[in-house]
Amino acid sequence: MNQPQTNTSLFSRLRFVLVETSHPGNIGAVARAMKTMGFSQLVLVNPRFPDAVHQEEAIAFASGAQDILASAKIVGGIEEALEGCNFAAALSARLREYSPPVTTPRALASTLVDDGSLNAALVFGSERYGLPNQIIEKCNVLINIPANPDYSSLNLAQAVQLLAYEARMAAGGDRIAQSPIGFHGDAASLTQVDGMYEHLEKALIAIEFLDPDNPKKLMSRLRRLFSRTQLETEEVNILRGIARHILARIGKNQAE
Repeated sequence: MNQPQTNTSLFSRLRFVLVETSHPGNIGAVARAMKTMGFSQLVLVNPRFPDAVHQEEAIAFASGAQDILASAKIVGGIEEALEGCNFAAALSARLREYSPPVTTPRALASTLVDDGSLNAALVFGSERYGLPNQIIEKCNVLINIPANPDYSSLNLAQAVQLLAYEARMAAGGDRIAQSPIGFHGDAASLTQVDGMYEHLEKALIAIEFLDPDNPKKLMSRLRRLFSRTQLETEEVNILRGIARHILARIGKNQAE
């Protein structure tokens, strides 16, 4: 394999190689699986149909990832597919007697992220026969997905989705998943929160939900409840607005 230039982004360093894929729909589904995880380099080695990426089934299963299909590279052999790579990982549910070292998807993803000099290929075999030994022997590692030993065969697109997901998570997807989603306002100050509790307590007394002579632990429990929510200023204002409305309605009823 040729020595590549270093690129620290795994999304630019990782390609997905499909060997002798039979069904155009699977190629389309793979393109979709790749795109959902942010990967774009797809290489097809001698697919059953030379125009597979243009077939209606492939386009339908790509479902929005037609750009991945359009940019897919079609080659005649594994050597061309691995051109520019200095690391290749073969996927197989069947362990081989003379295979390269066996690893898991998660361990592999961690290796690829930790070593930014690796331009890597994930190599997947055909739906019926998997990968031949001669291709596996060209790879640095053999990936074995720890699945149900009584039924360990995954659909091609499912296998690609799993590998792409692990790669994305290792590349920082866990931070993406944990990042705030949607609008988050300013956190309420302690003074604002205390004012809300005082206002809310008055309203609860007014509607006779809270007995001031026998309050028990109601306000303490409400404080504990709201402390788990990390109240924002706007939320405090909403709760005070509810309390204000309750007090106003009680006052109006009493005046009548």
